[in-house]
Amino acid sequence: MNPSHPSDQSKFPHCWLGLLGLLGGLMLAGWPSFAVRAADLANTVEKIKPSIVAVGTHQPTGRPPYRFHATGFVVGQGRHVLTNAHALPDFLDPQSRETLAVFIGQGRQIERRTARNVASDPYYDLALLEIDGPPLPPLRLGAAQRPREGQTIAFTGFPMGVVLGLFPVTHTGIISAISPVAIPLPSARQLDPTTIRRLRTEPYDVLQLDATAYPGNSGSPLYEPRTGRVIGVINQVFIKESKETLLEKPSGITYAIPIRHAEALLKRAQGSAD
Repeated sequence: MNPSHPSDQSKFPHCWLGLLGLLGGLMLAGWPSFAVRAADLANTVEKIKPSIVAVGTHQPTGRPPYRFHATGFVVGQGRHVLTNAHALPDFLDPQSRETLAVFIGQGRQIERRTARNVASDPYYDLALLEIDGPPLPPLRLGAAQRPREGQTIAFTGFPMGVVLGLFPVTHTGIISAISPVAIPLPSARQLDPTTIRRLRTEPYDVLQLDATAYPGNSGSPLYEPRTGRVIGVINQVFIKESKETLLEKPSGITYAIPIRHAEALLKRAQGSAD
């Protein structure tokens, strides 16, 4: 192209203007979709936060009087909380009046509710607690459709515990894989008792996420950002024991138990109560 030629000078700016117009149109076309998704999540987080609780123990003479173990979320008619079974204490000291408890509220305004473990499923590492006091707002369970790899997800819980107060934290990501909870290893020497036990029974699928969770997130609800429907329960210890035995160092991978197993536990508990 000769810049001194009049026809070339006229073609050059029009070409670039057309390209810039095309790029601008694509950006504007994508912006409303992004804005809607962000607004959906913000609205969903605002709605579900009153249903997120801290799970721990209360000991009147302890310093501090409470200990944090995991996150939980309210289900059913508002009087039950789902969490991970492994996060609950094996023993409560009656002499020091230690009790299982959930903590609700915001910031330093923490309310304690006495809780009882009324049903548990060690195979899926789930526990159902019954709490005292008036009902709390429950979350809806069950995906709108079967969870899929690549699906956008969010989860809310207490990764840092409650040392700084009750401030639920929300993480987002995708379902990066759906895979068995236990995978056979190349050599029998690498099999530990936990993996052997889970391989002897029929392995079930778990949700692998690309978002990072922490030990305090155990028991957090995994949900659809737009609807808030819970599709899984975050699990940071139980699953790693089976899936990551070959890794030299712990990974940042997060896993979740599909919600259908928690729904089954809730139905069994309600059936036995009736």
